[in-house]
Amino acid sequence: MDHAPSLAELTTQAEARFAAVFHHAPQWIVAAPGRVNLIGEHTDYNDGFVQPMAIERYVVISAARPTGETPADQVNAHSELIDQTHSFEVCEAEPDDLPGWCVYPYGVLDLLRKRGTIATPLDMVVLSTVPLGGGLSSSAAFEVAAATLAEAVTGQPMDGRDTAKLCHQAETDYAGVPCGIMDQFASALCEADHALRLDCRSLETESVPLEDPSVTVLIINSNVKHDLGSSEYPVRRATCESAAANLDVASLRDVSLEQLSASEADLTPVEFRRARHVVSENQRTLAFSAAATAGDWAKAGELMYASHASLRDDYKVSCEQIDILVDLAAKIGLAGGVYGSRITGGGFGGCTVTLAKTDQVETIANQILTGYQTATGSEATAFTTRPAQGAHIVRG
Repeated sequence: MDHAPSLAELTTQAEARFAAVFHHAPQWIVAAPGRVNLIGEHTDYNDGFVQPMAIERYVVISAARPTGETPADQVNAHSELIDQTHSFEVCEAEPDDLPGWCVYPYGVLDLLRKRGTIATPLDMVVLSTVPLGGGLSSSAAFEVAAATLAEAVTGQPMDGRDTAKLCHQAETDYAGVPCGIMDQFASALCEADHALRLDCRSLETESVPLEDPSVTVLIINSNVKHDLGSSEYPVRRATCESAAANLDVASLRDVSLEQLSASEADLTPVEFRRARHVVSENQRTLAFSAAATAGDWAKAGELMYASHASLRDDYKVSCEQIDILVDLAAKIGLAGGVYGSRITGGGFGGCTVTLAKTDQVETIANQILTGYQTATGSEATAFTTRPAQGAHIVRG
């Protein structure tokens, strides 16, 4: 099992690293969590329902005003993950030499600048325990942390929804990723001990209790990242849009399974399968919320398995290694303490999310990790998490 530093430990590290890099003390420290999506995959950009929760893995930024003479629009940023420091200016002239990791804070701070909210100049150190490339929203956590830092620096708080929307715009306009809005909403708005059910059309949210101490969320990273992920994501989105157009609806959110079945002849076989996943996944997400609220974890688990099958067969975003992880969890089953398991995130690798009995979760994780290594010759990594608090100012 992978045990990351607690938020308190990470805060201490962020303070120490800032002093080591910039030779003075940080004035502000903020944190934003990654997220795991319990159910509701590839529905967000179809105006559907999703149900993520924040995880106890964070992007933490420690920051202060520079001590020396510094241009008013300059940011001196250090990434502890890759041990790189880079300076950039947040101004009308967009820099053309930004390292990839700097695009995220730059986009957020530039959008705020265009609104008249100026957070610069800044020295900042970025630490992260959110796994990269695992479908746990490391980029959204970074964006939301940058926006939360700007709130701390300027003393101008933003509504959580506004923060999420601004960070989503940074991801699409600056990083060039045509993602849905779930990741930023989860990082900004989740409550401790709760999942967040988000209506991606109205942006209405509802906190779904996950307070039962007998149930634990187990996340297993296959450590597989297929290049297909970045190229196939926009293809899936375009196929859903064409299916909606052929069905003469604004989005697949507006279609029932009965309507879809009756209109199968109006769609290509691929459009039909993609649409069937989205429409059925919306139903599963609402049913999962009800099951979790009632504490019916067996039902919630059944819905997770059904979600995975749909993503594997209709949406075609799973892969052999992920399927092995889910199959291993299913073989352990209820008798061994597993309620349900599924792929989470964009797909083509990444992580599975599993609901398990707390008193058996260590044994479950070890069984799955051993079985995975036997089947694939590769090592997966696992960690458990409680539903964490969304982004917040730790100090400042």
